[in-house]
Amino acid sequence: MGNINTKRNPPPNNMKKGTNVSAGQRDIKQNHELCGLSLDTEEISTNVPEVHSSDEDPENVFYKFVILHSGNDIDEANRLLHLLQNKFCIKPGIIFAEMPSGRHLLQNLNDAVNRSAWTIILLTEHFLSEAWCEFQSYASLMNALNKQHKYNSVIPLRPLNNPLPREKTPCVLQTINALEEDSPGFAKQVQKIFQESKYRQQKAIWEKERTNELH
Repeated sequence: MGNINTKRNPPPNNMKKGTNVSAGQRDIKQNHELCGLSLDTEEISTNVPEVHSSDEDPENVFYKFVILHSGNDIDEANRLLHLLQNKFCIKPGIIFAEMPSGRHLLQNLNDAVNRSAWTIILLTEHFLSEAWCEFQSYASLMNALNKQHKYNSVIPLRPLNNPLPREKTPCVLQTINALEEDSPGFAKQVQKIFQESKYRQQKAIWEKERTNELH
């Protein structure tokens, strides 16, 4: 199922929400330069940014994406969160460290994957240092295989900082085209993947399933 290190750290007991690093702050200052682009593809999420009130129950929010990451990559995950939300206007998004504390990690993982349209797997050198990271990726892929509307919803992403080399990437993730932040085509890839119609389709299914569970 992939390259597995013989030496693993146990899954983190509790991930704390990280603070924004300077790189993330620089991204926030960038204008929403891509929000007005005219595209030949379907309408994408940059055209309809969603803003949620701070008073809104987080349990009622269906996210456009969640970033799964290692415990050592909270700052990098936050930087990418702000990049996608502020430069590309893809919102709302969340990183795994922001999931509610005090709950079992598996429950948070299940909620994170099911309450978002896309699952981003952050591929850094820290990825292979935690067995938990590979488990996150396998669980996300199995969820996408078992649910038709989740097809192509798992997105590996190699960031600018400390990216995991392709040759070290687990085989199962090598079969998926990864987003490469240092690629000249990164912006176009983001626009192509995060389409508003796909988000709305998944959100409608989630709302219907949630209504059935409540009744």
